[in-house]
Amino acid sequence: MASPSACAQILDGKLIAKSVLQQVASTIQDLRTTGAQAGTADFQPGLVIVQVGNREDSNVYIRTKLKTGSEVGIKTRHVKLPDTTTESELLHELQRLNQDSSVHGVILQLPLDSKEPIDSAKATNAISPEKDVDGLSLDNAGSLARGDLARCFVPCTPKGVLELIKRTGANIEGAQAVIIGRSKIVGAPMSELLLWHHATVVVCHSKSRNIQQLVSNADILVVAIGKANFVKGDWIKPGAVVIDCGINVLQDPTAPNGRRLVGDVEFKEASRRAAWITPVPGGVGPMTVAMLMQNTAEAASRSQQLLQQPSWKLQALKLTLQRPVPSDIEAARSQTPKNIAELAAEVGIRPDEIEPYGWSKGKVSLQTYDRLKDRPNGKYIVVSGITPTPLGEGKSTTTVGLAQAFGAHLHKPIFACVRQPSQGPTFGIKGGAAGGGYSQVIPMEDFNLHLTGDIHAITAANNLLAAAIDARILHEGTQTDAALFRRLVPAKGAVREFVPIQLRRLQRLGISKTNPEELTNDEVKRFVRLDIDPLTISWNRVLDTNDQFLREITIGKSVQQEKGIPERQTQFDITVSSEIMAVLALATSLADMREKFGKMVVARSKDGQHLITADDIGVTGALTVLMKDAIRPNLMQTLEGTPVFVHAGPFANIAHGNSSIVADLIALKLVGSEGFVVTEAGFGSDIGMEKFCDIKCRYSGLVADAVVLVATVRALKMHGGGPAVQAGTPLPKEYVEEHVDLVRKGFCNLGKHIENASRFGLPVVVAINRFHTDTEEEINVIRGMALESGAFDAIVCTHWADGGLGAVNLANAVIRATEAPSQFRFLYDLELSLAEKMRKIARDIYGATDISFTPDAQDQLDRLAAAGFGRLPICMAKTHLSFSHDASVKGVARDFVLPIRQVWVSAGAGFVCALVGTITKMPGLPTRPAFFDIDIDPDTQLIQGLF
Repeated sequence: MASPSACAQILDGKLIAKSVLQQVASTIQDLRTTGAQAGTADFQPGLVIVQVGNREDSNVYIRTKLKTGSEVGIKTRHVKLPDTTTESELLHELQRLNQDSSVHGVILQLPLDSKEPIDSAKATNAISPEKDVDGLSLDNAGSLARGDLARCFVPCTPKGVLELIKRTGANIEGAQAVIIGRSKIVGAPMSELLLWHHATVVVCHSKSRNIQQLVSNADILVVAIGKANFVKGDWIKPGAVVIDCGINVLQDPTAPNGRRLVGDVEFKEASRRAAWITPVPGGVGPMTVAMLMQNTAEAASRSQQLLQQPSWKLQALKLTLQRPVPSDIEAARSQTPKNIAELAAEVGIRPDEIEPYGWSKGKVSLQTYDRLKDRPNGKYIVVSGITPTPLGEGKSTTTVGLAQAFGAHLHKPIFACVRQPSQGPTFGIKGGAAGGGYSQVIPMEDFNLHLTGDIHAITAANNLLAAAIDARILHEGTQTDAALFRRLVPAKGAVREFVPIQLRRLQRLGISKTNPEELTNDEVKRFVRLDIDPLTISWNRVLDTNDQFLREITIGKSVQQEKGIPERQTQFDITVSSEIMAVLALATSLADMREKFGKMVVARSKDGQHLITADDIGVTGALTVLMKDAIRPNLMQTLEGTPVFVHAGPFANIAHGNSSIVADLIALKLVGSEGFVVTEAGFGSDIGMEKFCDIKCRYSGLVADAVVLVATVRALKMHGGGPAVQAGTPLPKEYVEEHVDLVRKGFCNLGKHIENASRFGLPVVVAINRFHTDTEEEINVIRGMALESGAFDAIVCTHWADGGLGAVNLANAVIRATEAPSQFRFLYDLELSLAEKMRKIARDIYGATDISFTPDAQDQLDRLAAAGFGRLPICMAKTHLSFSHDASVKGVARDFVLPIRQVWVSAGAGFVCALVGTITKMPGLPTRPAFFDIDIDPDTQLIQGLF
């Protein structure tokens, strides 16, 4: 240590703190510069000081912290809670700050000054460790105790003391250090900090014996007990470094205010023996504030680093492959899923952002996106396929297998984003959509059945609106204007007020009045009378079950008998065809979903002058309440433990056929710039992929980087003229023996899909999903012809049998395909007329020569254009089994005119629908539905017969 001197050198805390703060200010300026370069020009470290009560000493400390933070460039904020604050209210406020991505540091000013009992330790530990810049939480204390100094935040006073010691030039390593005091704020962390800097540390406390003797051996002495002049000068070892953390008030008549501040060390006498000593005041105090600012800057720096590139800690699950490959449900049950909270933590989802629904699935908060919104996106891959056949192409299986390859084998950050399947096909004929073999989402029973109830919520919301429409017709048909107004705007006490949704209706009517008593009789009439034309109601009830007997029904028989309101003809649709499902899939936030719900058009007025919306009906807020949980994506996992978002499930042939925007947005932020998000578009490139590009990407603002097109030898043989396949009978020999000519003839279908994807400026990687009956020559023909047709690459995959390992080559090809900047472009300009946009899709994507409209469709088209919907994108409702409207035409359809027989607007979802051919929105059940095989074992409660 230092040599003895006649008088100790003073460790000027104010001067050293000033130097530290200058460094902090420079660091913050660098952070803001880096943020600007990364596209976050408004990045600024944020510190919030939470105070309960109004203690004056706390107010003084807080003013100092606020002032210092502002001077170095930290956005400081003081949250002052009243002294009536309860523990739960304080914890709620701390939770809110934990979730605020603009806040990097949170400190709780102690002591708490509340009339209510509050556990200060519980409150301190409620602060997220990464925002605990005071370093007082158990997590940070544990990290310090383990010596993990790079991970934790060191409490500010010990950190400042260490800096003071370092400024003396004293050699800490091997030095004898004595700490007097063992508080969790100073003494305990100070001892651990010096220990991990290789000092020999002795901690003294109220029960310690021979403190004087222990102090006399100290090369470094840190005192923090709050007892004035406790350590005497003659205890000090000559040449020691003395840090006095105490601050005590003594009465002193000679002092200007009658009081004098002293430390825990007898300063004058100690100065004669020590080499270095801190004064009181002006020693440790300024350093504590400086280190708080340094910790806040460090917290902001860590946050910025995570924004730029996440810390991906995924632990893959090992597959135990069996031969032959067992049934899908047996393969799924061969793996034990991770706890969903564990998976969430591995991929960077915070505990407060995941709501588990049991062990293996959970809802993810949209606040995850808000927290990560400034992080660069990962690469965005859409999986599509050739025109479907009864033989199956394995598009869902490929999506899952590719994700497993990225995450479990190439160790890349990865998310798969897929749709939730409807129970209609699950119990009908198609089966589920969890993938197959060793490339599945698990638990597949949960995936294919209720999951977290999103589809049930859509059913409830849709049918609430349907009921509200008919109820409004009933009440308008049986009441006077005055009676309607009295019931729609009831008086509460002596006051009658419009609710917000009614004020919005008044604004649409051009009525600026907000007082119900001021409306004229004519304004009352216009307000209360929607005058719905029953023949124009386009909003049907829905059910998530295939039931062809609900395609045409009569409702209102009892109302006709009781009230004289005519019955009307209507129908049920399957739930996933509801516009509410489309809105869920295309909304970007809860507020955006509510706004879209309000715009949904459900009918026209009898005079034909007004489109009636859900907002006019008054049900927008209620729909949003029913859907408030459904908008949060569902987190699941694959057989190899990679993450999957399962969210929304619009059919691709009667809707836009893609999973939700919010799932993709969150996933792209979670994986970061080095990661990948693989999302599946329904059916072929002419159906789901075209809508992915022209509808989903328009509303999300996202840009795709590549397309994976899935094809099989068998399916191409069918497109080449192979025989029909009958359920329950062996496959014709053409599909299990080598037939290269059929493959060559059928390649035209794959070639057209490659052409379609290329129209959007996207590189195409063909995934040849291999079956054991495929021959090398058949595979080589597909690969060669794909490359000649413009595919970036064509890769043979065996992920069904081998899991992610069987798709590693495919994943590497996708990586190469995405190395160049995306050249993504839309197929059509929104400024084109509705008819021209439909014609563009028909000609370029389907290969039609032109389109035609029925008289009704032409009239509907004209009405929509006149109503201001001409700039919306187009959603074609067309068979997925052919490029044309005729499902029997395989390969590539040629020389056909596409007939459009109905046009309507999904104003909430934001597109105009064109019905092509004879598509139904309510499927039926086959002769032998899948439900024949589905059962449950009452003893084990295991589901049987799901694939």
